[in-house]
Parts: sequence; C-alpha cells; structure tokens
Amino acid sequence: MKKFLLASAALAVMASAAAAERYVLITHTQGTDPFWPVVEKGAKDAAAAIGADLEYNFDPSGDMSGMAKLIEAAAATEPDGIIVSLPDADALGGAIRDAVDAGIPVITINSGLEFSKDVGALMHVGQPEYDAGKAAGERAKAEGVTNGLCLNQEAYNTALVDRCTGYFDAFGAELNQIDVSNDVTQIKTRTAAALQADESIDGLLAAGPHVCEAAWAAIEEVGADIHLACFDLSPGVMDLIEAGNVAYTIDQQQRLQGYMPVIVLHLYNTNAGMLPGSNVPSGPGFVDATNAGDVKSQAGVNR
Repeated sequence: MKKFLLASAALAVMASAAAAERYVLITHTQGTDPFWPVVEKGAKDAAAAIGADLEYNFDPSGDMSGMAKLIEAAAATEPDGIIVSLPDADALGGAIRDAVDAGIPVITINSGLEFSKDVGALMHVGQPEYDAGKAAGERAKAEGVTNGLCLNQEAYNTALVDRCTGYFDAFGAELNQIDVSNDVTQIKTRTAAALQADESIDGLLAAGPHVCEAAWAAIEEVGADIHLACFDLSPGVMDLIEAGNVAYTIDQQQRLQGYMPVIVLHLYNTNAGMLPGSNVPSGPGFVDATNAGDVKSQAGVNR
C-alpha cells in the first residue's frame, strides 16, 4: 500500500508538471540594449505568478531571418503561446502566420502595432510609436528646438522609424535620421560626426537608452549646445536627466510588455478565449526632472 501511495503521488507530480503552461518569448536585439532584460523579467515574473514555464530567445546578431527561424523553431515545439516583437512584418510575418495556422496563439509586443492583426496575432502590447515620437517632437519644439536629428540604432525597425517620423511631423519638417547602429562606440562616433557636419542642429532624439548615453558623450566631445531627448529608461539616462543634460525620456513601461502577454495568454487558454477588448498601450509617458527621482530606482529593473 505504501509503495502504491508513493507511486500515485509521483504520477500526480508528473501529471501536474506535464500540465504546466509553456510560453515562448522571442525578441529582436543585438544584446547591447538594456531595454530587453526588463521585458524578460516581466515575462518571467508573470510566468512564475501563474505557474507557467517561460523560454526566452533572441538572435544575438539582430538578423531578421535568424529571428524568423527562432519563431519557426518555437512553433515546432507546440507551446501554449508565443510572444514576439515585430520590427519587420515582411521578414517575420510568414513565420508568425504559420504558427497561428498551427493553432498557436500569438501576441505581438513592442514594435509592429500596425501589422499585428495582419500577421494573425491576438493583440499587441506596446506604445503607439508614432504618437510617442510626435509627443517628443511637440515638446522639443516648445522647448526651442528648430533643427533636429533622430538617432536610430535599428534601421530595419519600423517602430523606431515611426518614432523619428512622429518627431519631425511635430515640426512640420522632413524626416532627418541617421543609422547609428547598436554599438555604443559607433553611436558616439556617428553622432559626433553628424553634429560637426551640420552645426545648425540644435536637437537630438535618441531612439534608445544606450543611444541616449552615447549621444551625450558625443555632445560633450563636440562641445555643442544641444537639446537631447530620449526613449526609454536606464540608470545612466536617469543620471543625465537629474544632471540637466537630458531634457526628458519617453517611458513605455517595458515590463508590461513582458508581463501582460503571459497573463493574457493564460486567461485566453484557461477561460475559453478570454481577451481584452483592445490592444494594451504600455506608453508613452514623460520622465523628466520633475519625476525622475520617483522612478530612478526602477530604471533597468522594472521600467
């Protein structure tokens, strides 16, 4: 009887483990952006809260064909859901549609809001990037910027182009952006070169937190008087805001981009297709000298 009870308990544990939900998170990154560890943390926190397993994958090179292969590989394992960023719908759309056609629910995050429905995703969690860029531009214009330049670290990423486009639309000006790459040394070098080539530039928009920090280093090197605005948070960006070197940064609360999709997929799978009635906008919000102290401890951790 004792052996029977032990065997029954073991089978129950095995059955419980087998029944655990499993989700796969796949993002675009080159491993240098401090943004993504916060997204990963959010997803893992949510998975722990519901007792699910979470796998996180990315292509270190940032190559879109490599990312598409990761989506295909994830779908082949038949997870309970896939969470994926969508920087290039043309490159990734086929793999996502195939996953959806195989019966795997997909939620897109971060970039690709306007293409999420087209690729078959249930919904999107992220900020409207064009609107965020336009808000940044309207504020920069009000603060005296007349000739701006946008620093885009991922030229293939439609979301970052939307940020830059919105910024310049706020000025009623043509898009003016350069590809600075994701390498902080190149960001500094290319930014400094652009400022030296056109001394009329009086405003920079950095499309990422590491870009923001490297851009300030370039401004210092050149010795220019530049209005610097940024996207996303990092401890370094918070220090620059408090020092008066960065006017503001746009906070898209990226922890929500990892956390919410796991919870939504859990509800979808366990409550007969339960879904929010719309996409979930995680931003934008401004962080500047008035509130940087309140969120500084969260930078790089939860936002």
